[in-house]
This record gives sequence, C-alpha cells and structure tokens, in this order.
Amino acid sequence: MKKQAFNPYLPSWEYIPDGEPYVFGDRVYVYGSHDFFNGCVFCMGDYMGWSAPVNDLSDWRCEGVIFPRDGDPANAAGKMCLYAPDVTKGPDGRYYLYYVYDKVGFVSVAVCDSPAGRYKFLGYVHDRNGVRLGDRPGDEPQFDPGVLTEGDKTYLYTGFCARGDKSRHGAMCTVLGPDMLTIEEEPVFVAPGCEYAEGTGFEGHAFFEASSIRKRNDTYYFVYSSTVMHELCYATASDPRGPFTYGGVIVSNNDLHIAAYKPADKPVALGGNNHGSIVEINGQWYIFYHRQTNGSWFSRQGCAEPIFFDEKGHIQQVEITSCGLNGGPLKGEGEYPAYIACHLFTGKPVLYSGEPGLPRITQDGRDDDKTPGFVADIQDGTTIGFKYFDCKGVKGVSIETRCYCNGAFEVKTAWDGPVLAKIPVVSSNVWEKNTARFDFPDGKQALYLTYRGTGKPSLKCVAFEK
Repeated sequence: MKKQAFNPYLPSWEYIPDGEPYVFGDRVYVYGSHDFFNGCVFCMGDYMGWSAPVNDLSDWRCEGVIFPRDGDPANAAGKMCLYAPDVTKGPDGRYYLYYVYDKVGFVSVAVCDSPAGRYKFLGYVHDRNGVRLGDRPGDEPQFDPGVLTEGDKTYLYTGFCARGDKSRHGAMCTVLGPDMLTIEEEPVFVAPGCEYAEGTGFEGHAFFEASSIRKRNDTYYFVYSSTVMHELCYATASDPRGPFTYGGVIVSNNDLHIAAYKPADKPVALGGNNHGSIVEINGQWYIFYHRQTNGSWFSRQGCAEPIFFDEKGHIQQVEITSCGLNGGPLKGEGEYPAYIACHLFTGKPVLYSGEPGLPRITQDGRDDDKTPGFVADIQDGTTIGFKYFDCKGVKGVSIETRCYCNGAFEVKTAWDGPVLAKIPVVSSNVWEKNTARFDFPDGKQALYLTYRGTGKPSLKCVAFEK
C-alpha cells in the first residue's frame, strides 16, 4: 500500500456512516449516508461517493456527490434527510441506488451507468397497480433498504422496529422484478423485532434497523443492527427469503461482549447506533461499521475490521481497532494522529455517546474544513487506547497536547496494565510536545494513555521514539 490504513478509513474531517461496501471491477466502493461535523440531526448531507483500489485500502478517493438530497421529486425543496442507502448492479448492467427519506415510508430508486455516480432519480418501489410499497393499507413503513440482485430478481430488505412498538413486526424481504421497481413477491418477515422475538432465537439481539444482505458460498448473510443499537449482528439462511437463523454479533462499536482483554460488559468507547455490512476484498472478508464522534450521535465515521469464518460459516465477534484495513498492526515508529484512537473512556462506565462533558474525538473549524481530528475534553481518569502496533527497539513515547491542565499521562500496553512511564503536561494555548524516554516492549502491542491531573487537555498525536 502507498501508506498505512487507519480507522476511520476516510479522512478525519469526513463523516460517512451506514457504510455498504461493494467490489465493482478493481475498486471497492462504500455507499453511506452523510453526517455533518456538529450536525444537529442524522444524515444532513448529499450522498458522497468514496472508493479505493482493491489492492490498496489506504488510498481512498472522493467521487464527489453521487446523489443530491433534492434529486428526488418527493424532496424537491431539500428539506428531508437522505437516510442510509444501498446499491446493487441490475440485470441490465446498470447500478441502482435505493434510499428512503427521513419523513416518508416508501423506497426511492436512482440509477447510473457507473458505480461512482452521478445517479439520477428513476422512480419508487411499487406494486403492479403503481401504488408505492409503504403507502398501501397494511404495509409497514419502509426504512434502511438493503438490496441483492440475482438474475432478474432483486431482493429488497427493509424495516425499523423500536422497543414498545407492536405495529412493527421485523425486517421484511420484498422481491422486485427486472425493472428494479415493481413488486413480484410481497414482503415476508425474515427477522423479528424485539416485540416478537420470544422463542425465535433472536432474543436479546432482535432486529432494530440497518438491513443488509450478502451471499457467501451458498449461504445468505443478513446483517443488521440489533435493539441495543451498538452492535451489528447476522443471521443466515439458504434462501434469500428465509427462514433466517440468528448467528451472533459481528462487531460492537464500544466492544461490548469482548472478554479477551477486559470484562465482557465493560464499554471502552462511547457507542451509539450502528450500520454496515460485510464484503470480500482480495480474498479477505471485512465488516464495515461506524463510530460516534464529537460527543453526539450525529457526527459518525466509518470504520472496518477483518473478519473470519469457521468451517461452518460462523463469524466470531471482532475487536474494534485503530488498524482495521491495514492488513496487520501499524508500524511501531513515527507519529500517529490521536483521532485513530479506538478506545476512549473514563473511570465511570458509559455505554452511549451524548452525555455532556465526556472526552470526545472532534476537530477545529466547521463542517468540511479539512482540519485533522483530535481528542478533546480529556479529564482525570480518561483512558485513550490505540491497537495495534508492531514495536521493535522503541525508546520512548511522545505526545502533543494543548489547553489548561496540570498533570501527566500514564503510558501502558493494557488498559489496566502497569504504568511504564509518565509524560508530564502543563497548560498551553498551542500544541506542545512532551516525551517520556523508556524501553517500550517489543512485539505486537497496544498503546494506552491514562490522564491523571486537573483541567481538560486535548491530545493531537502520539509518536514512538527510537
């Protein structure tokens, strides 16, 4: 690769959640919604396209606006938000974009000759009488479309099931004909919502939103966000219309359930809703998901991790890391931006982002200002973690900090491990570098920094010293 790949995999000033990854030709494309830095709600922007060569997952290219929020007659005034989309290649070789606006319950479709866009509005998913799916009596509202085309049939997965709402039953699958718009087979339920999960095997991980569908060998993998929101789960079937059997959790954006290095119920990042899917790139499968930043739910960024299947097709839950698409640990040398921290927590366990005053990954300036991210509002007891690095002969660690503070950062290789060194920091209104010289352990290592002191420093970068 031209350079190393980090999480988030896009620039730190870009906010593309709900990522649906696909390989078309020799490039991987990610389709998602578009949050703003300091956004006041979800998905405020136009759909943006990003792609990378399949043999260099560090080299992401912006394809520009692939579909504007006012590109649909239903939203000519541009007042509605474009929620999470999906894309499929139709039987005619063209590319079809499926999406739902935030204040309607029907599915729109746009089309393009290229996967990179720009997509043009085509029409709405409808029955043979021309009535839109979602508008008919008895239809459940459509939401978060996921699509898979096989032959001249396209399988459309939709749904949203909030706790306490018995009017929503679960995720639905609807079969569309070769025109990519007309219903050929009416919706069937493929995964239950929490109000109907008892006795199904989905208990505790019932369907909430974020329908996505992939096929591996002869098995269909339905990927979705569960009722607890921070996790992406999967269910499997031998037929795209089910029945689907619950499989497990693929990833949690606060690493809940992972017990390899901490208690399973300990969150190590501020979580929130989640959305993404799996994709095979050059023989390796990955899960794409998103994280919350800026202390809110409305500025989300895409991340990815490699995943592995056992001989029965089961996926084991993976840790969130700083090096997801890198193909292995980052080099234990040089400087790294603090925004690639995969762990950020205080002494008080907090599951979801949004509580005022907590440490957060943020940036200077306004939305679309191309300024690098950093960690802000660090307080006494805050731990910042980076995973993983391949270290050899490291003789110290440096950090750059600013803001009013008086204390020190403890350097460790485990969140609860022994303190290897302390890096003192004092108040400064500019970024200043401080260093601790010591022998950092060789091998594959995590780097944890825990702040002890007063004030609320910000952290711009960390560096390994030789």
